[in-house]
Amino acid sequence: MTLREALLDAARRLEIHRVSNPRLTAEVLLAHCMSVDRTYLYTHDDRILQDEERRRFEHALRQRISGVPLQYIVGRQEFYGREFVVNPSVLIPRPETEFVVESVLEVHRELPELHSAHGVSIIDVGAGSGCIGLTLALELPTAAVILADVSIEALRVAQTNARNLSARALFVCMDALDAVTGPFDFVVSNPPYVSPRDAAGLQREVREYEPPVAFFAPEEGMAFIRRLVESAERLLKPGGFLVMEIGFGMEERVGSLFGPRWERRPAKLDLQGIPRVVIARMKPRVGHPPA
Repeated sequence: MTLREALLDAARRLEIHRVSNPRLTAEVLLAHCMSVDRTYLYTHDDRILQDEERRRFEHALRQRISGVPLQYIVGRQEFYGREFVVNPSVLIPRPETEFVVESVLEVHRELPELHSAHGVSIIDVGAGSGCIGLTLALELPTAAVILADVSIEALRVAQTNARNLSARALFVCMDALDAVTGPFDFVVSNPPYVSPRDAAGLQREVREYEPPVAFFAPEEGMAFIRRLVESAERLLKPGGFLVMEIGFGMEERVGSLFGPRWERRPAKLDLQGIPRVVIARMKPRVGHPPA
C-alpha cells in the first residue's frame, strides 16, 4: 500500500465514523507514525508503507475512531505559537485560553508600575500542561512564575514543557491556592467551570478522555471559581490582577463574587463575541502606588 492509498483509505474510515476533519486527521496520524512532516506525505506519495509503519498507523486510527483525542495520540498541541507536550493527565490547550495570556500582556503593557527591573510575580492556578504560565514566562522573561496544580502527574507534564521550551518557573503541587502566601501581581487560571450535570452534553473526546478534575466543578461550575476569588483577594498585591477563563453565560454569576475591594474590567471577548476572560483588579491602597 502506498502512502497515497493509505491516506485515502484512512480518511474514508474516519469519515464513516464521523471523525471531524478526516483527511487532515489521517495526514497528522500518518506523519506522526512515520516521524515525518506532512509535506513528506505528498512529495513521497508513491512510497510503500512499511509493515511496522502500517501497524503503528492502524493502531493510531483505531484509537482516534474509538474517541481518543488526536492531541493525546500524537502527544502535542500548539498554543500561542509554541508546541506543548500533552497526555491524558492534562487538559488539551484550547485557542480560547490564549485570551488569558493576551489579557495579562495587555494589562502589563498598559501599567508602567508593573515594569520594574525585578519583573512581575505570577501564579498559574490549575496549570495543567503549563500553557498559560509558561507562555507568560517566555513573553515576560523577567517575571517570577509559579505553576500550581493539584495533580502531580500534570505538574510532571508542565515540567517537561518548561524544559523543552527553556522556560523558567517554579512548580507547586497544591489544591487551589492553599499552600502559598504571595503576594502576587497576577493570579491567572483556566479553572474547572463545567457543571457535572452538563457532562452528557460534552463531546465524547472531552467526556471520556480528558481529566475530569480540569473540567468539572460543583455548584453549577462555580465552586472552584469561588475559592479562586476568595484566595486571590488574600494573595494579590494592592493593584494586582485576577485573570481567569470562564464558560458561556457565566459572566454575571462570576461578577457577583467580587466585593468592594475589587475593580472589575470589561471581560475579554473571544472570536465569537462571548465573554471569555474575567479581569479584576484589587484596588490600590489610598496614597500608595501599587507594588
